[in-house]
Amino acid sequence: MLLKTLLTSRDQSMPAPSASTFSRLADLIAIPDAESRPTKTITEVFTGKELATIPVGTAADATAAIARARAAQVAWAKRPVSERAEIFHRYRDLVLAHRDELMDMAQAETGKSRAAALEEVLDISMTARHYARTAAKLLAPKKVTGMLPVLTKTRIRYQPKGVVGIISPWNYPMTLAVSDAIPALLAGNGVVLKPDSQTPYCALACVELLYKAGLPRDLFAVVPGPGSVVGTAIVENTEYVMFTGSTATGQLLAEQAGRRLIGFSAELGGKNAMIVAKGANLREVSDAAVRACFSNSGQLCISIERIYVEKSIAAEFTEKFGQRVRNMSLGADYEFGIEMGSLISEDQIKTVSAHVDDAKVKGATVVAGGNARPDIGPLFYEPTLLTNVTEDMECAATETFGPLVSIYPVADVDEAIEKANDTEYGLNASVWAKTKAQGEAIAARLHSGTVNVDEGYAPTWGTTGAPMGGMGVSGVGRRHGTEGLLKYTESQTIATTRLLNLGGPRGLPPKLWAKIMPPFVKALKYIPGR
Repeated sequence: MLLKTLLTSRDQSMPAPSASTFSRLADLIAIPDAESRPTKTITEVFTGKELATIPVGTAADATAAIARARAAQVAWAKRPVSERAEIFHRYRDLVLAHRDELMDMAQAETGKSRAAALEEVLDISMTARHYARTAAKLLAPKKVTGMLPVLTKTRIRYQPKGVVGIISPWNYPMTLAVSDAIPALLAGNGVVLKPDSQTPYCALACVELLYKAGLPRDLFAVVPGPGSVVGTAIVENTEYVMFTGSTATGQLLAEQAGRRLIGFSAELGGKNAMIVAKGANLREVSDAAVRACFSNSGQLCISIERIYVEKSIAAEFTEKFGQRVRNMSLGADYEFGIEMGSLISEDQIKTVSAHVDDAKVKGATVVAGGNARPDIGPLFYEPTLLTNVTEDMECAATETFGPLVSIYPVADVDEAIEKANDTEYGLNASVWAKTKAQGEAIAARLHSGTVNVDEGYAPTWGTTGAPMGGMGVSGVGRRHGTEGLLKYTESQTIATTRLLNLGGPRGLPPKLWAKIMPPFVKALKYIPGR
């Protein structure tokens, strides 16, 4: 059975943002005399037609934006956290109110489905809500037991880093630009953002609403341009860098940040595994695996690319999942109902095609998909399911970052866990078993920053109160949760000595003071919390 496809008339139901929208957003770019600069063409991914152009920034533009953000940050850091939070409560409401326009922009620049675009809107609003509600408590000075109770009082304070640089990717160009900026701003920092060159207007559309919510414009600047130029200037001049993208680029940026001894956090690549154990509801797994593997056309760091299934149920699962994939709807449409949209670029098409062709030549079986679909649009590729994949095939261990997944039968759960962990990556995983308890026990044995039991990726990603990030070469640091905000701060310990100087009472011989101190310190073990 062929994949279901939907071809829509551009004039009827594909409302890409208007020229006036692009013009308005271009005015927000932190580049002086932008109209006289060289530009890059931005195209509608569904059709390949030109949508707009974007001025190309320079290192000097980035440096100037950082200087303005640093000046604005001084006053911003003095404002009570509660005042900062009010801006983000308003921002959450504005994002939801303008969701249709934001989804239009996300689809126009990336070619993703409407449902995948909605994920971005919801994530931004949930992240803004979470940190607006929790930032004041997380940033409040904390009292800890001092070195010597009564004699010392100790508190921990959190100071902003200064200016945070964010380098965001094209696959989720709204949420990965703004959701990382929200906790940085609430912590009292300024932000300079370099969006991906393919999707700059997605970032600008979100930042426009931040300005409308009351955020000082100089505090958050958007500087589009090449990573080698603008990105390098950001790493060389900010106090902290947040990056989402490939492992190779992340390693390079980590080196650059390390030479300056500044903080660095990154979510990088993944070769994420799903485990399906005996007793799992295979129809439910098949439906969820479509989301886990093919959301955003598989262009998602946390999407599933390897599925390990116990041999006794492998044939049945392959048949069910294969049928489900073959029945997926694939198309170009700005309305809900399409399960998978386009890839974003010719490079992505080439990578997916190369991995599939290599696997076929070396003996893999194509259960579903396996073909580019230029009849739908220039960058469409079918969701593809393979079996009989061997270690010598490119797709076995290398991240595809596209709509390609392979099924591997295994003898038992122990082998599935061993295979799932046999990778240098460790970003996300999915587990399906007969019971929730069994699934959770399997999850605890996986070398992965997040594990979803009975789902693919959404529960761990959407739990903004819990840390999210990778092990191994899948990343450094965490976003979301307490860590996702405090990483943008410098912790400062202030200890005050009271009643008695630690050198001992005046007039007391040092030898006697030295005899008194050890038993006093030993007695501290009887004090709760020591």
